[in-house]
Amino acid sequence: MPALNPFKSALASGTPRIGLWLSMADPYLAEVAATAGFHWLLIDGEHAPNDLRSTLQALQAVAAYPSQPVVRVVDGDPSRIKRLLDIGARTLLVPMVDTAEQARALVAATRYPPHGVRGVGSAVGRASQWNQRGDYLDVADDEICLLVQAETTAALRNLPALCDTDGVDGIFIGPADLAASMGHRGNPGHPEVQAAIEAAMRTIVASGKAAGTLTSDPALARRYLELGCTFVATGVDILLFAGAARKLARDFDC
Repeated sequence: MPALNPFKSALASGTPRIGLWLSMADPYLAEVAATAGFHWLLIDGEHAPNDLRSTLQALQAVAAYPSQPVVRVVDGDPSRIKRLLDIGARTLLVPMVDTAEQARALVAATRYPPHGVRGVGSAVGRASQWNQRGDYLDVADDEICLLVQAETTAALRNLPALCDTDGVDGIFIGPADLAASMGHRGNPGHPEVQAAIEAAMRTIVASGKAAGTLTSDPALARRYLELGCTFVATGVDILLFAGAARKLARDFDC
């Protein structure tokens, strides 16, 4: 029997997964990215102009490929989470989670009663293949993979409690916001920030939860993998395009 959520299974087994951030907010380009062979693709709903429908289109575009989609929500609003789960998102990344209380509320938002508060509307949802998956309500809770972002000094103080939260599968360190929270806005490479990131990763890994992050620096990505990070995004589509386009223009003295 295939895994309910291959990405969740890989994290649970400690298998490193390399990802790419999708900020173009275009399903055609999402499919192009899916042909590259990354283990996971982050469909960004926080800092990219995606809405529910464009997120659905991106999920549909990558569905035929091995790359596993991860959807970053705008925030932890249960109504937003419910709609994303209904259109077939199985792995969610939630930004700005500072406390175990917030994390527990997110877990509840991704689970059906009696274990949570997710509204039951699966019969008309893509997640159940419009009721063709007759066992969906029985397996839905287990196939959801919940990742939370720790990206403030408050989150780092509460990191052990976040790690201890049942139902949280992984914790993602957000370098840019963490740097700003530490007084080094725009400089996630600052030694103090990097020291905090590495300490946080060690804490997460030691807890048995999956640790993750995003960096466009290949050396840093390899360093994080050496520390035991399980899911690392190694680039952002829109920045790859911008960099390549600008280099091409420079090469022709534009």
